[in-house]
Amino acid sequence: MPELPEVETTRRGVEPHLQNRRLLGAVVRHAGLRWPVPPNLSALLDGETVSAVRRRAKYLLLECQRGTLLVHLGMSGSLRLMPADAPAQKHDHVDLLLDDGQVLRYRDPRRFGAILWHAGPIELHPLISSLGPEPLSDAFDGKALHEALRRKGIAIKLAIMDNHIVVGVGNIYANESLFHAGIAPTRPANALSRADCDRLAQEIKTVLRRAIEAGGSTLRDFVASDGKPGYFQQTYMVYDRQEEPCRQCGTPIRQIRQGQRSTYFCPLCQP
Repeated sequence: MPELPEVETTRRGVEPHLQNRRLLGAVVRHAGLRWPVPPNLSALLDGETVSAVRRRAKYLLLECQRGTLLVHLGMSGSLRLMPADAPAQKHDHVDLLLDDGQVLRYRDPRRFGAILWHAGPIELHPLISSLGPEPLSDAFDGKALHEALRRKGIAIKLAIMDNHIVVGVGNIYANESLFHAGIAPTRPANALSRADCDRLAQEIKTVLRRAIEAGGSTLRDFVASDGKPGYFQQTYMVYDRQEEPCRQCGTPIRQIRQGQRSTYFCPLCQP
C-alpha cells in the first residue's frame, strides 16, 4: 500500500494542478527516505516547468525540461496540495513549491517512499528500465501473460506480483483478481492454460479499473490528493476476509502466507 490504483488516483488528482506549472524549488525537512532525497533538490527544481505527470508502475513521474522527478509513495506515502503557509506536520517531509502559491506536500510516516531526480531519459533509470508491461495497456493480455509464465514454476499469485511479468499488481489486487478468475493462488504459474491466462489478464484489468474508479483502497494511511479516502475496500471479495463467508458461495474464506504476505481465497470458487 499504496498500490497501482492508489498511485493512479493520486496522479489524476495532482495532474490538473501541476500541468504547465512552474516550480520555485523545494523544502526538504527530512531527506532520509528509502533513498536519500537529492541534497540539491531545490536548486534542481527551481525554474522548471512540469510538462507532464505520468505513472509507470507505482512510480509517479513529473516530467520537466531538464529531467524527471520520480516519486514513490512507499508503504504510507501521500501527496497533498495545500497553501504554502499551511503548517507542516510531523511526517510532512518534502514540499514542492508551485508558482501559484500552493505546495505539493509529501507525507510519509514510515519513510519508505522516494523522491529522486533523473536528468536523462526516464526509461533508462535503474528503477524503471527492467519493468514489465503496464496491466491496463494493450501490451498486457492473455497471450503475453501465458508466454511470460511458461518457465515460472512459482505460485501464480507470486508471479503476477512480479514487476518483471506485469507491473503494479500488488497484494490486494492479486488476491481479488485471482478470485474473479476462479484460479487458486497456489497453482504453479506454468500450469495455467492459455484460457486461464486470458481470463486472469482480463480480471486484472477489470479489478484495477474498478479500484481506480473507486479512488483506490484506504486501509491505514492512504488518502487522495484532496484528502479523501478510497472506497474499493468496501467491495473486497476475499482480501482481509478470513473466515467470513464467500460472497459467491458461502464457504469460509481461507488465509495462508505466500512470500511473507497474506493470501486470501475461497477453496470452492478457486479450485
